[in-house]
Amino acid sequence: MASSAMYTAVSGLNALETQLSVISNNLTNQNTYGFKESRTLFGDVLTQSLEGQQAGGGVAVMGVTPSFAQGTLDTTGNTLDMAIDGNGFFTLSGTGGQYYTRNGQFTTDKDGNIVDQKGNYLQGYQVDANGNISDTLGNLNLTTSQVPAKLTANVSMDVNLNAGGAIQGSAFSITNNVPSNYNYSTSVNVYDSQGGSHPVTAYFCKTAANSWDVYYAHTDSSGNLVEDNPVVNGVAVPTVLTFDDTGALSNATGTSIGFDFGAGVTSPQTIAFNYGATGSASTQYNADFAVLSATEDGYSTGTLSKYTIDKTGVINATFTNGQNKVAGQIALTKFPAPDSLDTVDGNLFQQTDASGLAVIGKPGTAGLGNVLSGSLEESNVSQSDQFVKMIAAQSAYEADSKMVTTEEQLLQTLVNMKQ
Repeated sequence: MASSAMYTAVSGLNALETQLSVISNNLTNQNTYGFKESRTLFGDVLTQSLEGQQAGGGVAVMGVTPSFAQGTLDTTGNTLDMAIDGNGFFTLSGTGGQYYTRNGQFTTDKDGNIVDQKGNYLQGYQVDANGNISDTLGNLNLTTSQVPAKLTANVSMDVNLNAGGAIQGSAFSITNNVPSNYNYSTSVNVYDSQGGSHPVTAYFCKTAANSWDVYYAHTDSSGNLVEDNPVVNGVAVPTVLTFDDTGALSNATGTSIGFDFGAGVTSPQTIAFNYGATGSASTQYNADFAVLSATEDGYSTGTLSKYTIDKTGVINATFTNGQNKVAGQIALTKFPAPDSLDTVDGNLFQQTDASGLAVIGKPGTAGLGNVLSGSLEESNVSQSDQFVKMIAAQSAYEADSKMVTTEEQLLQTLVNMKQ
């Protein structure tokens, strides 16, 4: 019959095989992004009590736990490659429930959802109807491929009108598509309700000292120059700009103009022209005519051109029409006891009773780390450290093996004594 010493040595062999398996797995995954090395926890086994003294019964594996020490960050330049600098996990939703990972290798599926390599959906805070980030969690999606057009309702224009300009003796007119009787002109593109672009030209006509009329015209679909100022009793009513003796704009009247850009769009489309809303406002100095600034609040339809992710996990989408929209915010999760998470295939973890409940929050808050787009976290496996552990485990394994051999020799001696 084998002695207890042999069973004690065998327990050591079994435990060391587990440790070597863990070391092997660590070394195999040393190039796996987001991988966290594991360590084997041993505990002694007490099986006998001799006159108040306990005899050891060997060793048992008490557990295999991951180490969540930060790995080195590797720059990739890919926007959807993300690393967590600090505490927390990316939150994923899949067929098996909620998953958590430090591996930030994400891509998009055919529907525009941000997914990991196994097709699990990256979770984040959704955007409400007003474009603000809400507290609602869901799949993060980049299918916002178009931004609808917005018609122009306001034009802000700051100009300098030369105080030395000649006073026009006749009213502004357009004959055979040729404008006349004006001092200066400038154009700005405005947009209709369907995103169509229409260049509108403002004609500045000096009518008296410190007083200027402004007329507006656009080119219709037939190529004709159409005057847009309102008409009262057959006479076009201009915008009137009045300046004081210092050349500062003192008053502006008739600044709301109705435009008819054709069938199928908002018509008439009223646009308010503001000559004192930006910069230092329009002026009348004895200097060359100049457009100091010109802006309008409309835009055409735009398609998604690129997106960026900042350190707080906010996804900003940029469109071809120059507009920017927030597409959502990545959510991170932390646990009271992350070492007790359950490890599953694909470099993923799941919550257990021992890990405690998941605490979900926004990056950079409540002890959660920041998100670094264009980077990936390398594994935290130290090859040299694993080799040292492997040598120590090998040495212990050889010692336990020697103990089994010694016990076998003792048993054989006992058998030979009976002969």
